[in-house]
Amino acid sequence: MKRQIAEELAFNFRSSGRVGRVDRTRLSPAHAQLVARTAARAPEVMVKVLSGGAASAKAVRRHLEYVGRNGEVELYTDDGDALKGRNAAGQLPDNWNLDLEEAGARRQSGKGTKAKPVRLAHKIVFSMPPGTSPDKVLSAVQNLCREEFAFKHRYAMALHIDDSQPHVHVVLKARSEQGKRLNISKSHLKEWRVKFAAHLRELGVSANATPRKFRDQTIRSTPQALLRQRARERTAVERPRSRVLEGPVR
Repeated sequence: MKRQIAEELAFNFRSSGRVGRVDRTRLSPAHAQLVARTAARAPEVMVKVLSGGAASAKAVRRHLEYVGRNGEVELYTDDGDALKGRNAAGQLPDNWNLDLEEAGARRQSGKGTKAKPVRLAHKIVFSMPPGTSPDKVLSAVQNLCREEFAFKHRYAMALHIDDSQPHVHVVLKARSEQGKRLNISKSHLKEWRVKFAAHLRELGVSANATPRKFRDQTIRSTPQALLRQRARERTAVERPRSRVLEGPVR
């Protein structure tokens, strides 16, 4: 799976779409499958990061309460626990030592400064289009988080099915157990989309992670007549130039 993920991340839709007819015999199996899924308009995964509201232990607790629907929805943790009840969300910030993290961030920035508050946790949403099995969406996110964050970053997640799109909220502690902060970049989101889709496919769910700028564009082959016309135009331009270069030197 790791090799397939690496090949898919390295695939360049733009360059492959420019070379006239797409020759799948020259593509790797992973690339050919990606092109086929895109052409067939396989359901696209979505991964996004919610901004704000995570610079204090209190704010993280409020978000966990929202994610857990004030105790009505189970919170699945990195420890493998399934927490439910009104006090479930309140336990996690304490277990993650977010109060200490917050105090340390304040000491580091200093009083009276205008430094941007340090984010204590990331709020990430993984979702799929309507009709996708909610249980498989949850399983795919659990598998991804175990693969990416186990024994490094503390996290909790909850499945929401009160929307037409089944989605999973993940609250991820920004600082790892080894003391390294995670700053989420576009490359992280791209990688997580590809891995999320791959985990869904392993569970039998059709899923794809096409880059946004190519998501609604079908890869089309260039008509042969147009290719021949372009070749003739290049030849017409090159011939006069050749005659000039080959003329007598004075």
